[in-house]
Amino acid sequence: MKRTNFILNGFLALAFVLGFTQCANNTNNATNQAAQASGVAGTSAMKIAYVEIDSLLTKYNFWNDLNEQMIKKEENIRTTLNEKGRKLEKEAQEFQRKIENNGFVSRERAEQEQARLLKQQQELQDLQQKLTEELAAENQKNSLQLRDSINSFLKVYNQDKGYDLILSNAGFDNLLYANPAFNITNEIVEGLNARYAPSSVKK
Repeated sequence: MKRTNFILNGFLALAFVLGFTQCANNTNNATNQAAQASGVAGTSAMKIAYVEIDSLLTKYNFWNDLNEQMIKKEENIRTTLNEKGRKLEKEAQEFQRKIENNGFVSRERAEQEQARLLKQQQELQDLQQKLTEELAAENQKNSLQLRDSINSFLKVYNQDKGYDLILSNAGFDNLLYANPAFNITNEIVEGLNARYAPSSVKK
């Protein structure tokens, strides 16, 4: 069974852009925003920061615990399927040995045994597909849970920070270049880990 990459599967392309629509209704607000942005983002009229997704996923305890849990589930599935597969292979070899040595008392008996083995083979294939789909669905659910936990934290975090835009950077997928001064990854990781309770990961 093809091994599922849980660590970054489907998530390196995650871009959480946190836009805040606090419109300036008067000149004073607009002036304050421009002054604040100029102190943080140079000549930009917006206060912007970015988060390195690769680094965040590596350091976020919640994701690491969840990932470890999923790996164990995959290993259990692989073990179960391999055990059933070896058992079926052994029975198929015994069936072939009897065929070659005329071991069945009748042709009907041989056909019955063959039908039984074919049914077991189909059931094993169905089980593999079922478990693989369940694992993929749970992995997708975990990715959404991860996204929600980060976005939820950022909303609270940004109440004090006042960023207009928080971008994600996964390798070169989103940002070709960014001034390291705008990198708030470590700050976000520290905040996420501070509020994470290991018991929140369901086993």
